[in-house]
Amino acid sequence: MARVREKTDVSLDEPMLVEGLPGVGLVGKIATDLIVDQFDMAYVASIDADGIPRVAIYDEDKRGIEPPVRIYADEERDLLALQSDVPVSRTAAVDFADSVTNWLTDVDATPLYLSGLPIEDQTPDEIPDIYGIATGNAASLLDEQDIPLPPERGVVGGPTGALLNRAAETHLDAVGLVVESDPQFPDPTAANRLITNGIEPITGVSVNTEELVDRAEEIREQKEKLAQRMQQAGEEESSQAQPMRMFQ
Repeated sequence: MARVREKTDVSLDEPMLVEGLPGVGLVGKIATDLIVDQFDMAYVASIDADGIPRVAIYDEDKRGIEPPVRIYADEERDLLALQSDVPVSRTAAVDFADSVTNWLTDVDATPLYLSGLPIEDQTPDEIPDIYGIATGNAASLLDEQDIPLPPERGVVGGPTGALLNRAAETHLDAVGLVVESDPQFPDPTAANRLITNGIEPITGVSVNTEELVDRAEEIREQKEKLAQRMQQAGEEESSQAQPMRMFQ
């Protein structure tokens, strides 16, 4: 069984949540990690599930440890962030999605679920495309910001797909943002696009993305081991979008 274990109480008014589960290009994780660090968001809850490794996460110049999947909050900005340092296994995806969705409903939050669409042979100077999907009444959030419709039929897999599926089942307002991404390596450029053309306009929160541009190579190196782990884990544990023709 999965559950959200609250660490402290927070005061939020219809917050939005940015989801950063590992997936193709690590686009959601890179974007969410930047937001958590930049706003010095407070660690408020963790998520337990049988399919989440029981590991201890420690950080540079700190003594303490943290669980691998955590929720952070910024009361001033009415913002939540789901941060994960490990892939969520397919065996845990359903229970994980149920638990997270129930908690989001309780706190009246609108989640932004983030996914990379693997694109082969994309040149470094190409601007990745982004498009949006939604559940409940959240389509209006995409329409208001002129975020494009999907160009073709497709599927979002992995735990992010399970979260979107559960949102649809429970009529939770949720946004899914899909950005073209490098299928093999961490992609700070796609994460930047995700923030500037998706997260920022929808949440109304301003994020400084200069770090993603200036430190792109360093970020790729830092995240590459996790990206390799995601490739080894396979599609079932990696949050990603695919055209339906590739899925069938």
